[in-house]
Amino acid sequence: MSAYSLLEQHFRKIGNLNHVQAITSWDESAMMPSGGGEARAAAMTTLQVLIHELTTDPKVGDLIAGAKSEPLDAWQSANLREVSRTYRDATCMPGDLVAAQKSATSMSEQAWRRHRANNDWTAMAPHLIEVVNLARQEATVRSEATGLGLYDSLLDTYEPDVTGAQVSAIFDELKSFLPDFVDAVIERQKSAPPIPVTGDFSIQNQKVLGQEVMATLGFDFEHGRLDISHHPFCGGVPDDVRITTRYDEQNFISALMGVIHETGHAMYEQGLPIAWRGQPVGNALSSGTHESQSLLMEMQACRTPEFFCYLAPKAQRAFLGQQSNDPAWNADNLFKLYTEVKRSLIRVDADEVTYPLHVILRFEIEQALIEGSLEVEDLPDAWNLKMAEYLKLDTQGNFMDGCLQDVHWPAGLFGYFPTYTLGAMTAAQLFAAAKLAISDLPKQISRGDFAPLLLWLRHNVHNKGKFDDYNSLMTSATGRRLEVAPFRSHLEARYLSS
Repeated sequence: MSAYSLLEQHFRKIGNLNHVQAITSWDESAMMPSGGGEARAAAMTTLQVLIHELTTDPKVGDLIAGAKSEPLDAWQSANLREVSRTYRDATCMPGDLVAAQKSATSMSEQAWRRHRANNDWTAMAPHLIEVVNLARQEATVRSEATGLGLYDSLLDTYEPDVTGAQVSAIFDELKSFLPDFVDAVIERQKSAPPIPVTGDFSIQNQKVLGQEVMATLGFDFEHGRLDISHHPFCGGVPDDVRITTRYDEQNFISALMGVIHETGHAMYEQGLPIAWRGQPVGNALSSGTHESQSLLMEMQACRTPEFFCYLAPKAQRAFLGQQSNDPAWNADNLFKLYTEVKRSLIRVDADEVTYPLHVILRFEIEQALIEGSLEVEDLPDAWNLKMAEYLKLDTQGNFMDGCLQDVHWPAGLFGYFPTYTLGAMTAAQLFAAAKLAISDLPKQISRGDFAPLLLWLRHNVHNKGKFDDYNSLMTSATGRRLEVAPFRSHLEARYLSS
C-alpha cells in the first residue's frame, strides 16, 4: 500500500474519533444531566488525548514525506496539503497541554452555564483565568512552530493565512462608517416603526415553524435534528448534524432567526464532499467561510421582503391558527421587525448593522488577553468601556449580558470571533454573485423555493471542502477577493435607500 493510501487510512480512523467527539460534545451542551459533568470531562479528555496521539504519531510524518514523491490526483494533492497542515499544527502541541486544556475548558464551560445564569463573575473568573493562561501557553507554542505572532497563531487555526493586522485593517474600515451609519438608520426608522407582534408563542409551535422553515431552506432531516441549548450552535458531523436554539415564549423572532442561522451552518456541513468525509480536505474551508453560509441564509436571503411574503402566512397559521388581517402580522411589518436596528447588549440577538461592532469589541479584547496587555481580572471594565464607546451601552455590573454572555472564551476559542464579521462580508459578496447568476432569485425566495440558491452554494462553496484556498474560492465564485464594499453596499441598500 502506498504512503498516501496509508495516510488516508490513518486519517479515516481519526475522522471516526472526531465523529464521536462531536456528538459527545453536542450531548454535553444539549442533553447531559448536570451530575454527569465531572465524568464527562474525564472521558472527553481521554478522547482528545487519543486523537492527539494518533494525529502526532511519528509515522504520519514519515508517510507525508513518502507521499510527496508519489503520483497523486488534484484532490489527493490537496488532501496531502491539509494532512501536512494538520500534522504541523498538532505536533507543535505537547500532549500534557492538550490534556490540560481539554479538562480546563470542559469544566469551564460547565461553570459558565451555572455562573452566567447567576450573574456571578467572582465565581467564574478563576475558571477563565486558567483557560486564558493555557491559551497563552498554546499561543506561545504555536508561535514558535509557525513564526506567527501570539494572537495570529491562534487566529490561524480558524482562518488560515489571515493575520490580526489584516483583520484590524478591515475592522478599522468598518469602524470608519458604522457608528454614524447606526445613528442614521435608527433615526430613519423612527418615522415608521414596526408594530410589535404580541402573543403566547409556545415552544412547541415555535419548534414546528422552525422545522418547516428548515425544510424549506433545504435542511436534510434524515441527517440532522433540532434541539435546545443555552447558546445556539451547530454541532455533530456532516452525516449527523445537530443544531440548537433557545426559545422565548414572548418573542418568536429571535429563536426563528437563530434556527435559520444554524441551518445555514448545517447545510454547509451536509453539502461537504461525500467522497472526502473523514479526510482533512473534506472539512469546511474555514470558520469565516462557515459563518458566511449561516449569515447568507439568515441575513442575506431571509431578511428580505420576499422571504417575509413566504413566512407571514406560515407564522400566522403557526401562532394564530388561521390567516389574519392584523397589520402586525403582514409581511411588510414582519420585515420591519426583523430589520429593526437598535443597540443591544446581546451579540446573538444583534441586528446586522450593529453586529460587527460586537465582534470588533471581542476581537480587540481577546487579542489583548492573549498578548498579555489585558488580564482576566480587568476584563469586565475593558468590556464596559468598549461597549460604551462602540454601542453607547452600559454593562457595569451586568456580567450575564456583558463579558459572560458568550461561551467562546470559557471554551478556549480565542481567535474565533473575527470570523463572524469576515463571514458577514463573505456572505454579502457571495449573495450578490448568486443574484447575478440566478436572475429571478428574489421571486424564488418569495415562493419558498430555495433549491436554486442551495444548488449554487453547493457548486461554488459546499462541495469544494478545502480543495481551494479562501482567496481562490472567492475569486472563482464572485470574481474578486473579499472586499468591504459589497457588505457596505448591502447595508446601504437595505437600510438607507428610499
